[in-house]
Amino acid sequence: MLIQVYEIASPGEAAALSAMGVDHIGVLVGDGSFPREQSIGHARQIFDGIGAGAKACALIVSAQVSAIAAMARVLQPDILHLGAAPELLSPADVAQLKAHFPNLPIMRSIPVVDEGSLALARAYEGVADLLLLDSHDPGDRQIGALGIAHDWELDRRIVASARMPVIVAGGLGPDNVADAIRASRPAGVDSKTKTDRVDGSHTKDLQAVRAFIAAARAVSNVRA
Repeated sequence: MLIQVYEIASPGEAAALSAMGVDHIGVLVGDGSFPREQSIGHARQIFDGIGAGAKACALIVSAQVSAIAAMARVLQPDILHLGAAPELLSPADVAQLKAHFPNLPIMRSIPVVDEGSLALARAYEGVADLLLLDSHDPGDRQIGALGIAHDWELDRRIVASARMPVIVAGGLGPDNVADAIRASRPAGVDSKTKTDRVDGSHTKDLQAVRAFIAAARAVSNVRA
């Protein structure tokens, strides 16, 4: 079971999460157009704090292909995660990025809102290397970071039909990640909001991260 945690804000957090066994460490990167975006320079410093065994994920919510490509060239992440709303960044756009970076794994966020989410996920077959299923407000320019769960049964159907690893996100924390795994049977789970500190700083609550990992690993071991 892959464990993915976002949004990491410092090299120290990156090192601590790596030591805990987090597989994918995500950093929101951009030019400041969206809240909490880290600059390219600071994102590089955070990536440098990631320990052996963990992968650096650059989450970019821009929908401009040229801007995404420019950031990817500088950052050289282990995984490029695209989080723009589906009407702003299409499968054809992602295919264009894949052509530019054939050896860079691309993760695409999929908004889980209705039956149309199944067709959207299928549209990325042969284009994206991983899918991330997340909650979405149709008015948002980005997918996720809402801190609310969505329909795990719909997640399960997407997972069952996908030919690539699928990670489930959306309001997951220590208290509900086991239920999400049982319901959707994904390749991995993701947490952002429910492992943030409650002081509004958006830094990580390391105790909550430990509990999230333990809960996910426990149910995964039972399933295995």
